[in-house]
Amino acid sequence: MARTPSTMLELGTKAPEFNLPDPFGHHYALGDFEDAEALLIMFICNHCPFVIHVREAIAAFARDYSSKGLAVIAINSNDVEAYPDDSPEKMAAEIKIAGYSFPYLYDATQSVAKAFKAACTPDFFLFDQSRALAYRGQFDRSRPGTGVPATGHDMRLAADDVLAGRPVEIEQIPSLGCNIKWLPENTPDY
Repeated sequence: MARTPSTMLELGTKAPEFNLPDPFGHHYALGDFEDAEALLIMFICNHCPFVIHVREAIAAFARDYSSKGLAVIAINSNDVEAYPDDSPEKMAAEIKIAGYSFPYLYDATQSVAKAFKAACTPDFFLFDQSRALAYRGQFDRSRPGTGVPATGHDMRLAADDVLAGRPVEIEQIPSLGCNIKWLPENTPDY
């Protein structure tokens, strides 16, 4: 199990534009979420042990915060030729298995992952109402095999601050997970 940290994109960075499909053929763009008070974009996949470890807590977090004005989106950017468990067909099944209530999108060209400088799964990017990056870092301190339950502690505190219009107070610790499975021609230099 590779342990890759997030790149910790510079705070204040504007959310990159995207237009991606979900496994059912619906497309979503950044502008579709303009009415949300805040926006969480996560890079996840189906097979990563780090994502599997937190997926129930991610689903619960999204349910808890959707009524508070936070929109949540997940993006899978993995090479599905090399990792067929991350295919759009299997993403459709994962939505049901994990109880995801948010769009789970497929980035076939990996251009969106590169625009965000996403490095790992899971990788989290929380944007404020103006779509400036306010938090990037771990969901919580839980990791597979640590015995620490996944609660979303860090993300909940960050989301509470962003939704209240305050600066994020919690220390922003890099997320840790499996590296994004890059297409051979797409390996980033960050």
